[in-house]
Amino acid sequence: MSNGGSEAAPSPEQAVRVGEIAYGRSGDKANTFNVGIIAESEAAYRRLDRQLTADRVAALFDAFVDGSVTRYRLPNLLGFNFVASEALDGGGQFSLRYDSQGKTYAAAVLQLELPPESSEGRDE
Repeated sequence: MSNGGSEAAPSPEQAVRVGEIAYGRSGDKANTFNVGIIAESEAAYRRLDRQLTADRVAALFDAFVDGSVTRYRLPNLLGFNFVASEALDGGGQFSLRYDSQGKTYAAAVLQLELPPESSEGRDE
């Protein structure tokens, strides 16, 4: 992530990790986890809207999610909420998984690399 605005934002023509342009937090409710992603800028939000899809997040957690991943846009916050159902092996005290409460999943999303974009189709 940037350090108080002293770094230039990555160009859309560059590959970038989600964590370079956004913040994240995750948690659980029973057998469902959610990952909240908040963009650092409006340009970052637009790029995340185009590239950080529910399908991309579902592919990241394919081995853990038996249900679906749904993305909710939060444009007034420049953010997204990804909700994964049937994803925690029962959740909480029922699961033997290392992270039965989904607390580390935002860190995984922040490590996702978004590919470079061509100038076609961008609205920046």
